[in-house]
Amino acid sequence: MMSESINKLLKMKKVAEPDQVKMLSSYSGALAKETKYIPDWVKVSVACALGFGTMIGWKRIVVTVGEKIGKDHLTYAQGASAEIVAMVTIGLADRFGLPVSTTHVLSSGVAGTMAANHSGLQKETLRNILLAWVLTLPVCVLLGAGLFSFSFYVTFHVLGIH
Repeated sequence: MMSESINKLLKMKKVAEPDQVKMLSSYSGALAKETKYIPDWVKVSVACALGFGTMIGWKRIVVTVGEKIGKDHLTYAQGASAEIVAMVTIGLADRFGLPVSTTHVLSSGVAGTMAANHSGLQKETLRNILLAWVLTLPVCVLLGAGLFSFSFYVTFHVLGIH
């Protein structure tokens, strides 16, 4: 937050002294270097998890988004419209630094084209998608907390590391 705040101050030209601008720019760069670092093993692990998840679950995702959201099959025009809406939405979110899920955005776009075309929506599928969206964050938080607690317990009580 400190790095971003300094960058905003510099961008809005709230700091007039050239020496202070140079010092704050240097400090902001050093902060960003330390706080925005992602270890290589994390990048590789996430890439592998996404890759394996897509290899295993691709058909279910494609069938759900393409065939089960609406009562009719998705037409080419509806698919193109949903993709364009998803592209613009994700681009705007990236521009403004907002976190979005591409799958959520695309499935919302498909539902929107189905509703606009009066193709009908399958309420059970939409309920399941909405439930997955709502439950993802709390379940991940609980799983993370549980895994951390278990690791903490094993490290300090079972292995006796102090």
